[in-house]
Amino acid sequence: MTTPQATAALDNAHANAHAHATVPTGSERPWPVVLLTAVGAWFAAVPLLAMVGMLLGDVLQHGVGAYVVGVLVLVGAVVVMRASGVALFVEQLAVPALLVGGGTLAMGVYRDLHTAGGSWVMLGVVLVLAAVIPKNWLRVLLGALAAGLLAVAVLPHWSWLNGRANLLMVLHGLLAVWLLALWLQQRATSLAALVEPLAAGWLLATLAGLVWLSGATFLVGGAVGSNEVGQVLSWFSGRSPRDWQTYAIQAGASALVVAGAAVGAIAWPTLRQFMPLAVAAVLAGLAWFMPLLGAVLLALMVCATTRRWRLASTCALAAAWIVGSFYYQLAWPLADKAVVLVGAAAVLGALAWWGNRSHGAASGGASGAAAGGQAVRTTGQPAVAVWCLLGGTVLTLLVANGAIWQKQDLIARGQPLYLALAPVDPRSLMEGDYMRLRFPSVDARAVPLLQDLGAARPRMVVRLDGRSVATVQRLHNSAQPLAPNERLLELTPKNGTWVVVTDAWFFKEGDAQRWEQARFGEFRVLPDGRALLVGMADAALQPIGPD
Repeated sequence: MTTPQATAALDNAHANAHAHATVPTGSERPWPVVLLTAVGAWFAAVPLLAMVGMLLGDVLQHGVGAYVVGVLVLVGAVVVMRASGVALFVEQLAVPALLVGGGTLAMGVYRDLHTAGGSWVMLGVVLVLAAVIPKNWLRVLLGALAAGLLAVAVLPHWSWLNGRANLLMVLHGLLAVWLLALWLQQRATSLAALVEPLAAGWLLATLAGLVWLSGATFLVGGAVGSNEVGQVLSWFSGRSPRDWQTYAIQAGASALVVAGAAVGAIAWPTLRQFMPLAVAAVLAGLAWFMPLLGAVLLALMVCATTRRWRLASTCALAAAWIVGSFYYQLAWPLADKAVVLVGAAAVLGALAWWGNRSHGAASGGASGAAAGGQAVRTTGQPAVAVWCLLGGTVLTLLVANGAIWQKQDLIARGQPLYLALAPVDPRSLMEGDYMRLRFPSVDARAVPLLQDLGAARPRMVVRLDGRSVATVQRLHNSAQPLAPNERLLELTPKNGTWVVVTDAWFFKEGDAQRWEQARFGEFRVLPDGRALLVGMADAALQPIGPD
């Protein structure tokens, strides 16, 4: 439980941080003036610094030149930032100077030291800069940079399991350092104003690493063409070979959720009841299947109980992203993933229903006693809340089933069409539970840019032979009519280029040898060019399917 002394220390820390970040009223400048001056300063600084870099190129590449120039530029930038009464234009010039000085020093440090040693040195430089520069927004950025430098310094020394496990352990280590910093902040009030923005940037960098490691979240992969990123976490999925390290990672994630629940229960007595503890148990179960979730939920509870609401909101967004990324964990069949998520939702729904019913019964009993034994009619959820819940459910079902109906209609009405598989890099042809695809297409340089297309997508013209095998002819032009044996085929944006429908084919684990026989992709195509990849075929156009 938070003690009065700790609360007073935290309030004092926030007060000190606010005092450092606040500019005296008499020296405040309108933000449009600051913005325009900053833009002008940056435009003036970039070519000037580039010219200085070219003049000192030989000095920076050999000997101690990089150290001398880097330290001098950093000292000059710090002096300008700490000075009072400096012209706004000169003040803004200090920011690019700070970047150039740090980059120049880093060039010399990483040149003469190995990666880990150079990162440790630059970590010390960053912490010193944060201590001497009294600007909270810069301290947040320096805190994020410090977290990245520590990760780079520690990562080469890890050899446990594999590279992704190394990164996972380092990210959890960064979270532990953040928790330690908050603990020290409550006991060293003189450093509280410095630790607060540094710790905020540190946590933001840690959350960014966890989100990046989780891969694309639900529906984002379809929008940006990155749905293969979900394989990042497949190495500890339920379908892969198990070992004690995998179980340790999953158990540790669940333990972090339990630790977060304990933090909340200590700070807020209302969380010591059955319902919050049951919800925590469900989240701990989800963390078993999504090992990145535990650290984020622990950070969320710590931020919420210490009233760091902006950081808590960021943690909540990261948790939602990680839950959505479970959709793209390729080593799990979609049905199994649906069972896990639907089961968790069903348990949470049952708990909510039971809690509302118990609350209504308790309220009815209390009202009855207060009325002298007269029966008082109690209501459960407000009608508007019930209708909102039902409306959201119906809308979700309509959207999901509408998408399914569109695909089924396309399969039913579409004309069969085969496209030959073009060669791809054999090193990445088979990756886990999906196969990379590349179909013949028009020259991407001839396809208009997205901003020139509006809401439409480019379509190419293909010619069908007697077996319905398509050969690419040209990019479609509405002024040129189609021949009787020509069809339209719509292109899809993916990873910065245009592909035919998709560039991946998913299959059940263990079936890779069967799909290696694929030579054609089988499509169903509508007259307007919309297409769907429905299967693979061998060299004789015989469909390939699972057992």
